[in-house]
Amino acid sequence: MTSSAGNASSLRPEGAAEDRSANPGKDASTARAADAADAIEVLGLVASLEHQAFARLATDSAQAPGLEQALALSRLAARCTERRDRVLARIDELGGDGVAALGRFVGLLDDFDARTPPTSWAERLLKAYVGYGVADDFCRVVARGLDDASARLVAEVLDDASHGELAVRELDEACAGDDVLSSRLALWGRRLVGEALGVVQRVAQRPEVARVLSRAGGADDAATSAAPVEQVPATVFNELTAEHTRRMSRLHLTA
Repeated sequence: MTSSAGNASSLRPEGAAEDRSANPGKDASTARAADAADAIEVLGLVASLEHQAFARLATDSAQAPGLEQALALSRLAARCTERRDRVLARIDELGGDGVAALGRFVGLLDDFDARTPPTSWAERLLKAYVGYGVADDFCRVVARGLDDASARLVAEVLDDASHGELAVRELDEACAGDDVLSSRLALWGRRLVGEALGVVQRVAQRPEVARVLSRAGGADDAATSAAPVEQVPATVFNELTAEHTRRMSRLHLTA
């Protein structure tokens, strides 16, 4: 009488066990394709933020109180398109569709903008420096989990501090000797960072972003693979709030 184990052995397709163990090349190729897909998602986020920054800076330029500020902001807007296109080119190199990757994040900041309409030029400058700065900081953190070439590109793209310098200079002048404005902007900054962290939390729930964040050391691997991230990991939250405090300190405002 043949045992059940013997039957199972005889019914197993020939070579099936060997196929699972003898295809490390296929497994590695699949893993590389998955990593590339995750990288494309993160790069799409970065490209989208640059694209939205272009539109925002162009609007700010049109509403600037003086010609000097308008010219400076228009130049910054033009540089956003250059940075965006560098990221889109990298997506193409990875075999992705740059337009589609960017398009998945269209409207990402709509709710944030609806909740935080600035009522003055000073509030508009602080929103750009502090509020949108949180999104950039998050991208810097996530980028640590990308391949070396993509990580370097994101670091370079987000390294342009020109707009921040403009905001700091303008706000320093506006707040000089005006304690009432300084207090109002400090409160505005707290509201901005709270709303911006809400945006980051929603982005961190995307599976592709969560996996890259995990590889960057910003989340628990097991938790990321088992279920969607429900909140920004504490280490990431702490880093983002520390960067916010640093920005506010440059303006001599209480975070």
